[in-house]
Amino acid sequence: MPKQKTDDLIQLIRSLTRAEKRHFRLFVRRNQSSDEILFLQLFDVMDRHKEYDEALILRKLPAIKKSQLSNLKAHLYKQLLTSLRLLNKNYNEDIQIRETIDYARVLYNKGLYRQSLDILDKAKARALKFKFSSQALEIVEFEKLIEGQYITRSIEGRAEELTESSIHLNRVNEQTHLFSNLALQLYSLYIKVGYVRNEKDHFFVKEFFQSHLPAVGYDDLEFWGKVYFCQSYVWLYHMTHDFRMSYRYAQKWVDLFDDNQDMITLNLPLYLKGVHNLLGSLFNAMYYDRFVDVLSELESLPERFPVKQEKNTEGLYLLFRYVHSIERHYLEGTFTEGLSLVPEIIELIESDEYNWDHHRELIFYYRIACLYFGSGDNSKAIDYLNLIINQRNPDYREDIQAFARILNLIAHFELGNAQLVEYQVKSVYRFLAKNKDLQEVQREIFRFLRKTPKMRASELRKEFIRLKEKLVKLESDPFQRRPFLYLDIISWLESKIEDRNVQDIIREKFLQRQKVAR
Repeated sequence: MPKQKTDDLIQLIRSLTRAEKRHFRLFVRRNQSSDEILFLQLFDVMDRHKEYDEALILRKLPAIKKSQLSNLKAHLYKQLLTSLRLLNKNYNEDIQIRETIDYARVLYNKGLYRQSLDILDKAKARALKFKFSSQALEIVEFEKLIEGQYITRSIEGRAEELTESSIHLNRVNEQTHLFSNLALQLYSLYIKVGYVRNEKDHFFVKEFFQSHLPAVGYDDLEFWGKVYFCQSYVWLYHMTHDFRMSYRYAQKWVDLFDDNQDMITLNLPLYLKGVHNLLGSLFNAMYYDRFVDVLSELESLPERFPVKQEKNTEGLYLLFRYVHSIERHYLEGTFTEGLSLVPEIIELIESDEYNWDHHRELIFYYRIACLYFGSGDNSKAIDYLNLIINQRNPDYREDIQAFARILNLIAHFELGNAQLVEYQVKSVYRFLAKNKDLQEVQREIFRFLRKTPKMRASELRKEFIRLKEKLVKLESDPFQRRPFLYLDIISWLESKIEDRNVQDIIREKFLQRQKVAR
């Protein structure tokens, strides 16, 4: 068994819960004694030891020859998946439908065509009820095969009925695939570069969207087509900084599920993703009251739906809950209070319990760094920024890579590391120029950081005021707004001008906005 496959087997075993391990042992022993089953003995040894040690396995299990081990591991992997499928089928409607189709195939192979059609008819009704249109189409095509080859129970109009169903489901699937493809392509683009940086980027994203947008109206789509329609527009408006429109389509996405409660239980990950994007749009648009309401709904989700039933769903729930809990502290200016979340997040990242990808970890490191920066602990902020900056050959989220370096410069400036700032300004400038990420906001910050190390303390306040005036003007430019989404640089400048904590400045602004809103 190749090393990658062995690693996959180890990872699968590590992911098993106590209930899943117990079920696997019962599943294996259902027909024979465990003493006779080599792959179960292999499982027990691998389960007891954290690291894979082939020499130890061969010593503990003398009945296994080294030449057998590769095939035995492959067989163990397959048996584990079979056991997990049986254990989880009651929680997954699509697995149950797939199993029913398999039963129909067995009956068909035995020549029991009427029984096969009976089972397929029930499976199709369930597939249509829960909007599994791809499976419904597969069932219709199977029915056509049987009806077209054998004299069964065919009645008048049966051919027309199956033909119309096939045409309809083909159209539904095609439309859904067109919008799901567009949503995925836009998401991939966002992961690569983040928000648009200038008019050229804006034109490119809009042109890309329009050239790939299917010529199908929202009202002509079925459920999944509408979900991916909304998802596509969420990504378009999110990337182009139009957060009000992003909010509108994220809300439509969530409403589709809220109006079809059965679909939430069956598709919790996609519902969670919709709520996540809704919260992200509300945060960026600074709709605080609505943000708090939706966050409260997210936090109470485990009381209404089986969030902890599957690892994938539980991992997404925790991921999104932590992301938006941090954002709430950003909005409220309670950075120090938000630091209480950090140990929990880091523990989850280090345990790798939910297999969060490097992109997710990178985002958390940046958000945590901002919490420490906002609370005034610049040294800790630098520690987390270095986890981003020191990554080898990062090929995603160039925007986060860029702003981590800028915030790192500012944190060192706060600590009085003048020589280090002077040295790093040049390397950061080269990094941004290489990635074509230099906007006027960054240029102004660089000019400021180049000059200030050589200035006397009495001159600094005037320089802070000059920089703030320039950045306030740039903030109103839609294509210069991007840097302010990552770092509230203006509040930091105000803190230096007024000789106050940046946290207090942001908190004061928040309270003022709330007072005006009410």
